[in-house]
Amino acid sequence: MSFLRKLLGLGPKVDHFEILRNGGILIDVRTPGEFNQGHAKGSKNIPLDKIQGKIKKIKELNKPVVLCCRSGMRSGQATAILKRNGIQEAYNGGPWNRFA
Repeated sequence: MSFLRKLLGLGPKVDHFEILRNGGILIDVRTPGEFNQGHAKGSKNIPLDKIQGKIKKIKELNKPVVLCCRSGMRSGQATAILKRNGIQEAYNGGPWNRFA
């Protein structure tokens, strides 16, 4: 795995669109203000600073999670938080607009 992919929390290449087509959830970790300025259809907004407090609810979804933000940095951090808390099917999807 390349250093950059590892640094951004991207891990091995994954087809994020396939995960979403198969029932995965798209979570946008930008601020509510950023989210309201534009977001991918069907995405849920859970800002990065709130993700730790939503782990139980995310686990209860019992579905793979693809995280996105403006550039991929915050979604990488959110992915790492979820994985550390037992949500192994959490994937950094990078920029939100690739899902728009």
